[in-house]
Amino acid sequence: MSSVTEGPYYLDGALVRKDITEGKSGVPLSLRITVQDTTESCGPVAGAAVEIWHCDAWGYYSGYTTANPGGSAPAEDEDGSTANDQTYLRGYQVANANGVVKFTTIVPGWYTPRTCHIHVKVHTGGQKADGTYEGGKVNFTGQLFFDDDIAEQIFTLEPYSKHSGSYTKLDDDMVYEGNGAAGGLLTLTPVHKKDPSKGYKGTIILGIDPDAENTGAGGGAGGGGGEGGEPPTGTPPTGEPPTS
Repeated sequence: MSSVTEGPYYLDGALVRKDITEGKSGVPLSLRITVQDTTESCGPVAGAAVEIWHCDAWGYYSGYTTANPGGSAPAEDEDGSTANDQTYLRGYQVANANGVVKFTTIVPGWYTPRTCHIHVKVHTGGQKADGTYEGGKVNFTGQLFFDDDIAEQIFTLEPYSKHSGSYTKLDDDMVYEGNGAAGGLLTLTPVHKKDPSKGYKGTIILGIDPDAENTGAGGGAGGGGGEGGEPPTGTPPTGEPPTS
């Protein structure tokens, strides 16, 4: 899988935890990511720290809640959740002996001009400390994507449907390279075949070189500072996110 831009909504200090929802409402997503060594060993990368972050059902990111997601959406704080606006939908998990991490989250919404996606970094050589992961290096920076038919069906449901406007499909996205799983497209399996609101299971394999460093700067659209469209209009927070 190729590396792409980190994007403008990254925050240091994400918490090590499996469930990153913090009460944010949306269609449940059980995410299973396998980290695999792409060098001679081709084996699992046990101990790799996988970090993900994504927007909520209306397109807002924690830490950047004043950034306009485009279209017409309620204010971020109108969803009734008790989520911490510095930490929701962000987190780390450390890979087991099989190179596998699992996250409990929701299917992201969208924001202009991007398609539905999840950001991901893979770190090695660091350690858990004070509730987060510190040190080491970033071996991979990328994004995970959702099939248009599934995403558009989900966006007709509450609370996603309260965000109206023009949704960007995969073929029109500035980051997705159009090459399926190699480009980050998730394999999605519905929990209930006739009821998408029950949620999905998403799986993917991420290949890394444990000796290489790849922060994503300069890869994909937007380089290291943005995602190829307008910069976020909100103000980044100061200081580190809380650890509890």
